[in-house]
Amino acid sequence: MRALGSLVALLLVTSAPAPAAKLPARAPADAATAVASTDRPADEVKLDESRKPVEILRFMGLKKGDMALDLFAGSGYYTEIMAKAVGPKGGVLAWEPANFLNDKARKSWGELKGRAPNSGMYATPATAFSAPANAFDFVMFHLNYHDTYWESAKYGFARMEPEAFLRTLYASVKPGGVVAVIDHVAAPGGEVREVADKLHRIDPAVIRADFERAGFVLDGESNLLRNPADDHTKLVFDPSIRGKTDRVAYRFRKPAR
Repeated sequence: MRALGSLVALLLVTSAPAPAAKLPARAPADAATAVASTDRPADEVKLDESRKPVEILRFMGLKKGDMALDLFAGSGYYTEIMAKAVGPKGGVLAWEPANFLNDKARKSWGELKGRAPNSGMYATPATAFSAPANAFDFVMFHLNYHDTYWESAKYGFARMEPEAFLRTLYASVKPGGVVAVIDHVAAPGGEVREVADKLHRIDPAVIRADFERAGFVLDGESNLLRNPADDHTKLVFDPSIRGKTDRVAYRFRKPAR
């Protein structure tokens, strides 16, 4: 944990802040300029139309100077956008389950850091997620909260416990901080782990209940990514719906002291 805390500190290149009472309100992050950056990989740019990152980050409330955490960061799609959007006085730390990393992924993360120097990545076993306390202003959980209910012998992904994961996450968010949760919508009523395994979807009511039980409060919901034409019984990787699924977008907040 000490090494992880040092990594967070290295990403914060600001000087010591003024007393809290004198800090001005920070401006919204420059998501539009970040998304328009010409050095982003072409495969990532192609995803912008369906993911609407500028509108999503504006709704979620990412701000310049934020220290952000990108969970289950995958290729680093949101890591790079957020790092560029928060500017040099902020930073983004990406977390990946250790078994998802290979030499190709490590090379890609090295290239991403070259494009966004105020970003960093770390990995732990999925069942041993850790994060420094009170470190993050903003957290992105993009299309992967359902994976806290997923397990796979084929991919070496052990069974996680969502309650424990969220307990660690809650402790890592600063009072007043935001957690953005976007996920593929499942029909209500199914057994959560079975649905996650079969379809990689989750009932929005489960997301809300889990986060509220952990201590977060629902601060907003957006319909930007909703698609009423989506068949909720289809696997999200089905070619007929991939990239066009019905997605819920929640903004949770850790209560300020």
